[in-house]
Amino acid sequence: MAGKYNHDPELVNEIAGHYRAILSLIGEDPDREGLVKTPVRAAKALLDVTHGYREDPGILARQAIFEHAGSRMVIVKDIEFYSTCEHHILPFFGKVSVGYIPDGKMIGLSKLARIVDNYARRLQVQERLTAQVCGLLAKELPNKGVIVYCDAEHLCMKMRGIEKQDSSTATLEYCGDFEKDRELREEFLRMIGK
Repeated sequence: MAGKYNHDPELVNEIAGHYRAILSLIGEDPDREGLVKTPVRAAKALLDVTHGYREDPGILARQAIFEHAGSRMVIVKDIEFYSTCEHHILPFFGKVSVGYIPDGKMIGLSKLARIVDNYARRLQVQERLTAQVCGLLAKELPNKGVIVYCDAEHLCMKMRGIEKQDSSTATLEYCGDFEKDRELREEFLRMIGK
């Protein structure tokens, strides 16, 4: 089965050459049966998990903005994501909940998930991911306020370094009416179960 993304074969081969060298540097034999195809597979996987660099999230948002006269608050919660920590090149993953107060327009619900994926599929830190989603929606979508909550687990905390298996990290970013009104923030957090 082919991957979700089409990759430039020259780019795949160039990255695979680096993976082959890394295998040698850590003491492995890249010609060993189980590793012969690993450099190409790893190159394709790296391009998959960093696909966000090759899409414009602003274009994604602008593709599905529609007239809308109602709603005090719109929330899409528990959007799962997978990302890669820029500090250790290890995965982190979790869920993002997005809320906004429409100002005459609304965005297609699936676009919120696509925007989260776009920013997650880069070398990333959770704090920036949360802020980028909030900032893009505040800029591209006519709104009275945007709020984004992210809860994630980081393998750089679980499988190396401090090795704390039960740890998770929560980040919150907001603007507009959510910044001015604590009760509005609390309503959002209650509605997403936090």
